[in-house]
Amino acid sequence: MSEKDYLQDLTEIKSIMNKSTRFVSLSGLSGILAGVYALVGAFFGKYLINSYQSGEGTIAFLPISFFELILLAVALLVLILSVTTAFFLTKKKAKANNEKIWNTSSKRLLKSFLIPLITGGLLCIVMYQYNLIGLIAPFTLVFYGLACVNASKFTLGNIHYLGIVNILIGLVATQFIGFGIYFWALGFGIFHILYGVMMYTKYDK
Repeated sequence: MSEKDYLQDLTEIKSIMNKSTRFVSLSGLSGILAGVYALVGAFFGKYLINSYQSGEGTIAFLPISFFELILLAVALLVLILSVTTAFFLTKKKAKANNEKIWNTSSKRLLKSFLIPLITGGLLCIVMYQYNLIGLIAPFTLVFYGLACVNASKFTLGNIHYLGIVNILIGLVATQFIGFGIYFWALGFGIFHILYGVMMYTKYDK
């Protein structure tokens, strides 16, 4: 057996092992679009906040509780669009890779991702309850980062670095209360787009 054949066999064995333990059909394009959705949501959210604080337009006459619900609706819309896009694009890529979207690897990935994410979401509800609103944006970044890091061992390793970056951005954001939406746009928007471009050029082309 030549050295070339030996290396090819090792590559095939590594590929088989990765497919059996990792879900490798995450779509880079979905990461790009999630970042775009986050930037649009952050821009619209900032516009609403500026209108409310300046007293301009009909938005300024809304009760603060109702205004906060509008901002929450914007965030939920971004989340729903991101999840829906990720599902359909990942399903398409999994089909092209002859991989089932719902298998042992994807179940472990989802479980590892959701535990920190749901924990962070519940904690943010508690912070809202006690009027610690300025910490919500930083904590969403930190717990999303922890979710990415936790899930990275069951998928492509690049998501690990996205998680680390979001954790760091979230921690820095705790020292700049009132500017959370900018850090939110940086972590969920710009770095998601950079991550998606890297994933797309490396794995999707």
